[in-house]
Order: sequence, then structure tokens, then C-alpha cells
Amino acid sequence: MGSYILKRLGQSLFTVVIVVISVFMLLRLMPTTGYFTREDYVNLDETARTAYLRNLGVLDNPVVQFGRFMGGLAKGDLGRSISIYPRTPVTAVIAEKAPYSIYFGLVSIVLSMAVGLGLGVSMARHKDGFADGAGTVYVTIVRAIPSLIWLFLIQQWVSGVMGWPMVFYSDRPVSWILPLVSFSLSGIAWYAIWLRRFMVDEENRDYVKFATSKGLSKKRVMRSHVLRNALVPLVQYFPQQILLTIAGSLLIESIYSIPGMGGLLVNAIRQQDNPLVQALVLLYAVLGVLGVFLGDLLMVFVDPRIKLEGSSGKAA
Repeated sequence: MGSYILKRLGQSLFTVVIVVISVFMLLRLMPTTGYFTREDYVNLDETARTAYLRNLGVLDNPVVQFGRFMGGLAKGDLGRSISIYPRTPVTAVIAEKAPYSIYFGLVSIVLSMAVGLGLGVSMARHKDGFADGAGTVYVTIVRAIPSLIWLFLIQQWVSGVMGWPMVFYSDRPVSWILPLVSFSLSGIAWYAIWLRRFMVDEENRDYVKFATSKGLSKKRVMRSHVLRNALVPLVQYFPQQILLTIAGSLLIESIYSIPGMGGLLVNAIRQQDNPLVQALVLLYAVLGVLGVFLGDLLMVFVDPRIKLEGSSGKAA
């Protein structure tokens, strides 16, 4: 177990290093205007701009820049925002935005799991019935139609019918409902369709037929055997889904003007705030890699059928 964990940890760290290098180098290809506020860029002449960039170290050799960046990263220094929050430390900006994304992420995860898993169980138990058909229609709509379209329709239609605000207000709880629903819709569809698929697959296993032949009721077999085994493949993806959802949705936070990390990344890219873009992209990448790593470990713990070879640390 220990050697397997170390091996997966090493692979994850290697992936993070590759991501860090890639993001750093790609951002060096972006226009240098991203290192100026609009006022500074307009007011400074070419000589002053060059001097400013040289003072920032942007004109140094990329290897030197990367070494400086890694040194700051080791100290928790991600640089300072340039255009959105001029001269404000990026860590302070993220700390201000993170609570909004964490709140909406956690609540939407609870809603997604509760409704999605319940819908998936109902679809599997009533295969080819009304519940299965209705659930399939819902999943098809959510997954086939571009999310921007149905999110826009929800915002416009529900706001018009219910009279709810179309944007987020921290002091008006009613304005939180639509963003939470929007955050949860795709998650509900994901959990429902995959749980249904795994439960249907499990129903065709020999052990289920054997349990049924012994006289166990279908309800008990579904609850004690089929559902439990069908949840195992989903467990691998839970940490990744949780971490990325908590990090915030770029699209939904932008639509509802939620001051979280998702909308912040969109604005940072639009305004070419290079240090802020770099920090947020790295944050999302690290959370994604961490989610995969935790999912692999969780899979080993919850599924007793997975054995680890002590000599090689390899899952079998």
C-alpha cells in the first residue's frame, strides 16, 4: 500500500511540474500589454514601457524568470494583480474570492449527489419505465445542448416567471437559488446516467442471479448488492468532481455575476492580467491532479477486490 501511494504521489507531482512549466512558458508568449494597467500603457512611451518591463524581470531569460517564479511559489508568493486589482497580491485576491466558490460548490455537490444518485437508482430499478424514460430525456437535454443555451434559458425564463433576480446579490438569499440550480444540473445528469449504467451492468452479474434464486427480494438485492457495487466505479471520480466544483464554474459565475474564482479567471483572461491568470490556471490544474490522485486512493480503500502488490506497489 505504501509503495503504491508513493508511486501515485510521484506521478501526480511530476504532472504538476509539467503543468507549472507549460503554463509559465505559454503565458510568456502572451502580449506584454498584460503587465500594464490601461492608464500606464497609454501614458508611458516605448522607452518607459521597456524600462518598466525590465524592472519587472519580464525581459529576462525565461529560465531565470522561471527560477524566480518557483522561488516565489515556494514562499507562497504568486505575484501581484496588474489590471483587475492593481498591485494587490494574488493570494489576497484569491482569498477574497474563494469563499463564494466554496459555498456554491459545496451546496451544489450535495444537491447533485442527492438528486442525481436518487434519480439513477430510480432509473435502474424501473428500467424502460416512465422514470427511466424521463431521466433519459433530462440527461440527454443537459448533455446534448450546449450549457450556455440552457443556462441562459433558465435564467431568463425562471427570472421572468418567478420574479427572482437574474444576478447574484450577497444580501438577497433568493438570488442564490438560480445559481445553485444551475451549478447542480449537469452534476445531477452525470451521477444519474453513470449510476444507472453501472447498476444495470451489475444486475446482469451471476451473483445477482444467484441471490435472486435464493429467494431474496429484488429490493434487497438492489440495495445490498447492486447499488453498493455500482457505487464503487463512481467513487474514483468523487474527489475530482468535488475539488473542481468547489473551485468554481467559469461559465456560471460569469453569467450570474458571482464574485468567485471562476468569474475571476474569465475577467483576468479578458483583461490580460497575466500574474492572476497564471495563478488561477495553476490552481485549477493542481486541484484536477489532486482529485485524480485522491480518487485512485479512495478506489483502493472502498473496493476490497483491488489488491496491491507489495513489491511493485501496483494495483491489480
